[in-house]
Amino acid sequence: MKITATEVNDLRKSTGAGMMDCKKALVEANGDHEKAVEILRKKGRKVAANRAERDSSEGIVLLKVNEDKSEGVIISLNCETDFVAKNNDFLNFANEILDIAENVNTIEDLLNSKVGDLSLSDKLIEQTGIIGEKIEIGNFQKLSGNYIGGYVHAGNKIAAMVALSNSTQISEEISKNVAMQVAAMNPLALNENSVDASIVEKETEIIKEQLIKEGRPENIIDNIIAGKLKRFYKDNTLVNQSYIKDSKISVEGYVKSIEKDLSITSFVRVSLV
Repeated sequence: MKITATEVNDLRKSTGAGMMDCKKALVEANGDHEKAVEILRKKGRKVAANRAERDSSEGIVLLKVNEDKSEGVIISLNCETDFVAKNNDFLNFANEILDIAENVNTIEDLLNSKVGDLSLSDKLIEQTGIIGEKIEIGNFQKLSGNYIGGYVHAGNKIAAMVALSNSTQISEEISKNVAMQVAAMNPLALNENSVDASIVEKETEIIKEQLIKEGRPENIIDNIIAGKLKRFYKDNTLVNQSYIKDSKISVEGYVKSIEKDLSITSFVRVSLV
């Protein structure tokens, strides 16, 4: 049967698939729009299965904070190539997911959310068939607090959010500066107390082993370990790191210089690199 350009265009609008794929699906479905949609979805599932083991390390990271600055969300939508990541349709899809992510609390809830008449999980499979690359949610992070601010690095490959203990007249500037610190320096934890005990234990073992190999006297090893751990915390915990815009002060020192009672309560970071 003859398939009209209008029918092809209608199918393309409803699925996002290419013109030729839409025409082939309509021909196979004898012009039935709903059957053609299902044919395209089956194609998506087949492509997704074939590409399941592919590496999806490219993509885009997006961030959104609600109006009262009490909660923010970061998502990464991953794909296989930078070429797809820079495509406007891919960006629009990622923003659509971000809007949904704002209203859910877990990645499971996000994947079960509806995008049109499909769950997001099925929509990702459909898009895999359309684009021809593995498409998946790489990360989903939410952060709540008295004041949430964030920063997305140029190229949308890294994003970070921080929570401040309270708001000030320049909370947006402060939170952005600290989020830039998080994006650039990738701290392990907020402070000494929030570093995972297993990491501290491993670091202590490495330091001790090095000191023994160097032949350091046993009676001073514990003191040296304490000093080296202090340096470890300075390099790897957010509040103790040297502030990237003024290395003479710590990040905590920068925040306190704005308001002595202000503090950073938590942070999250998502990166594709």
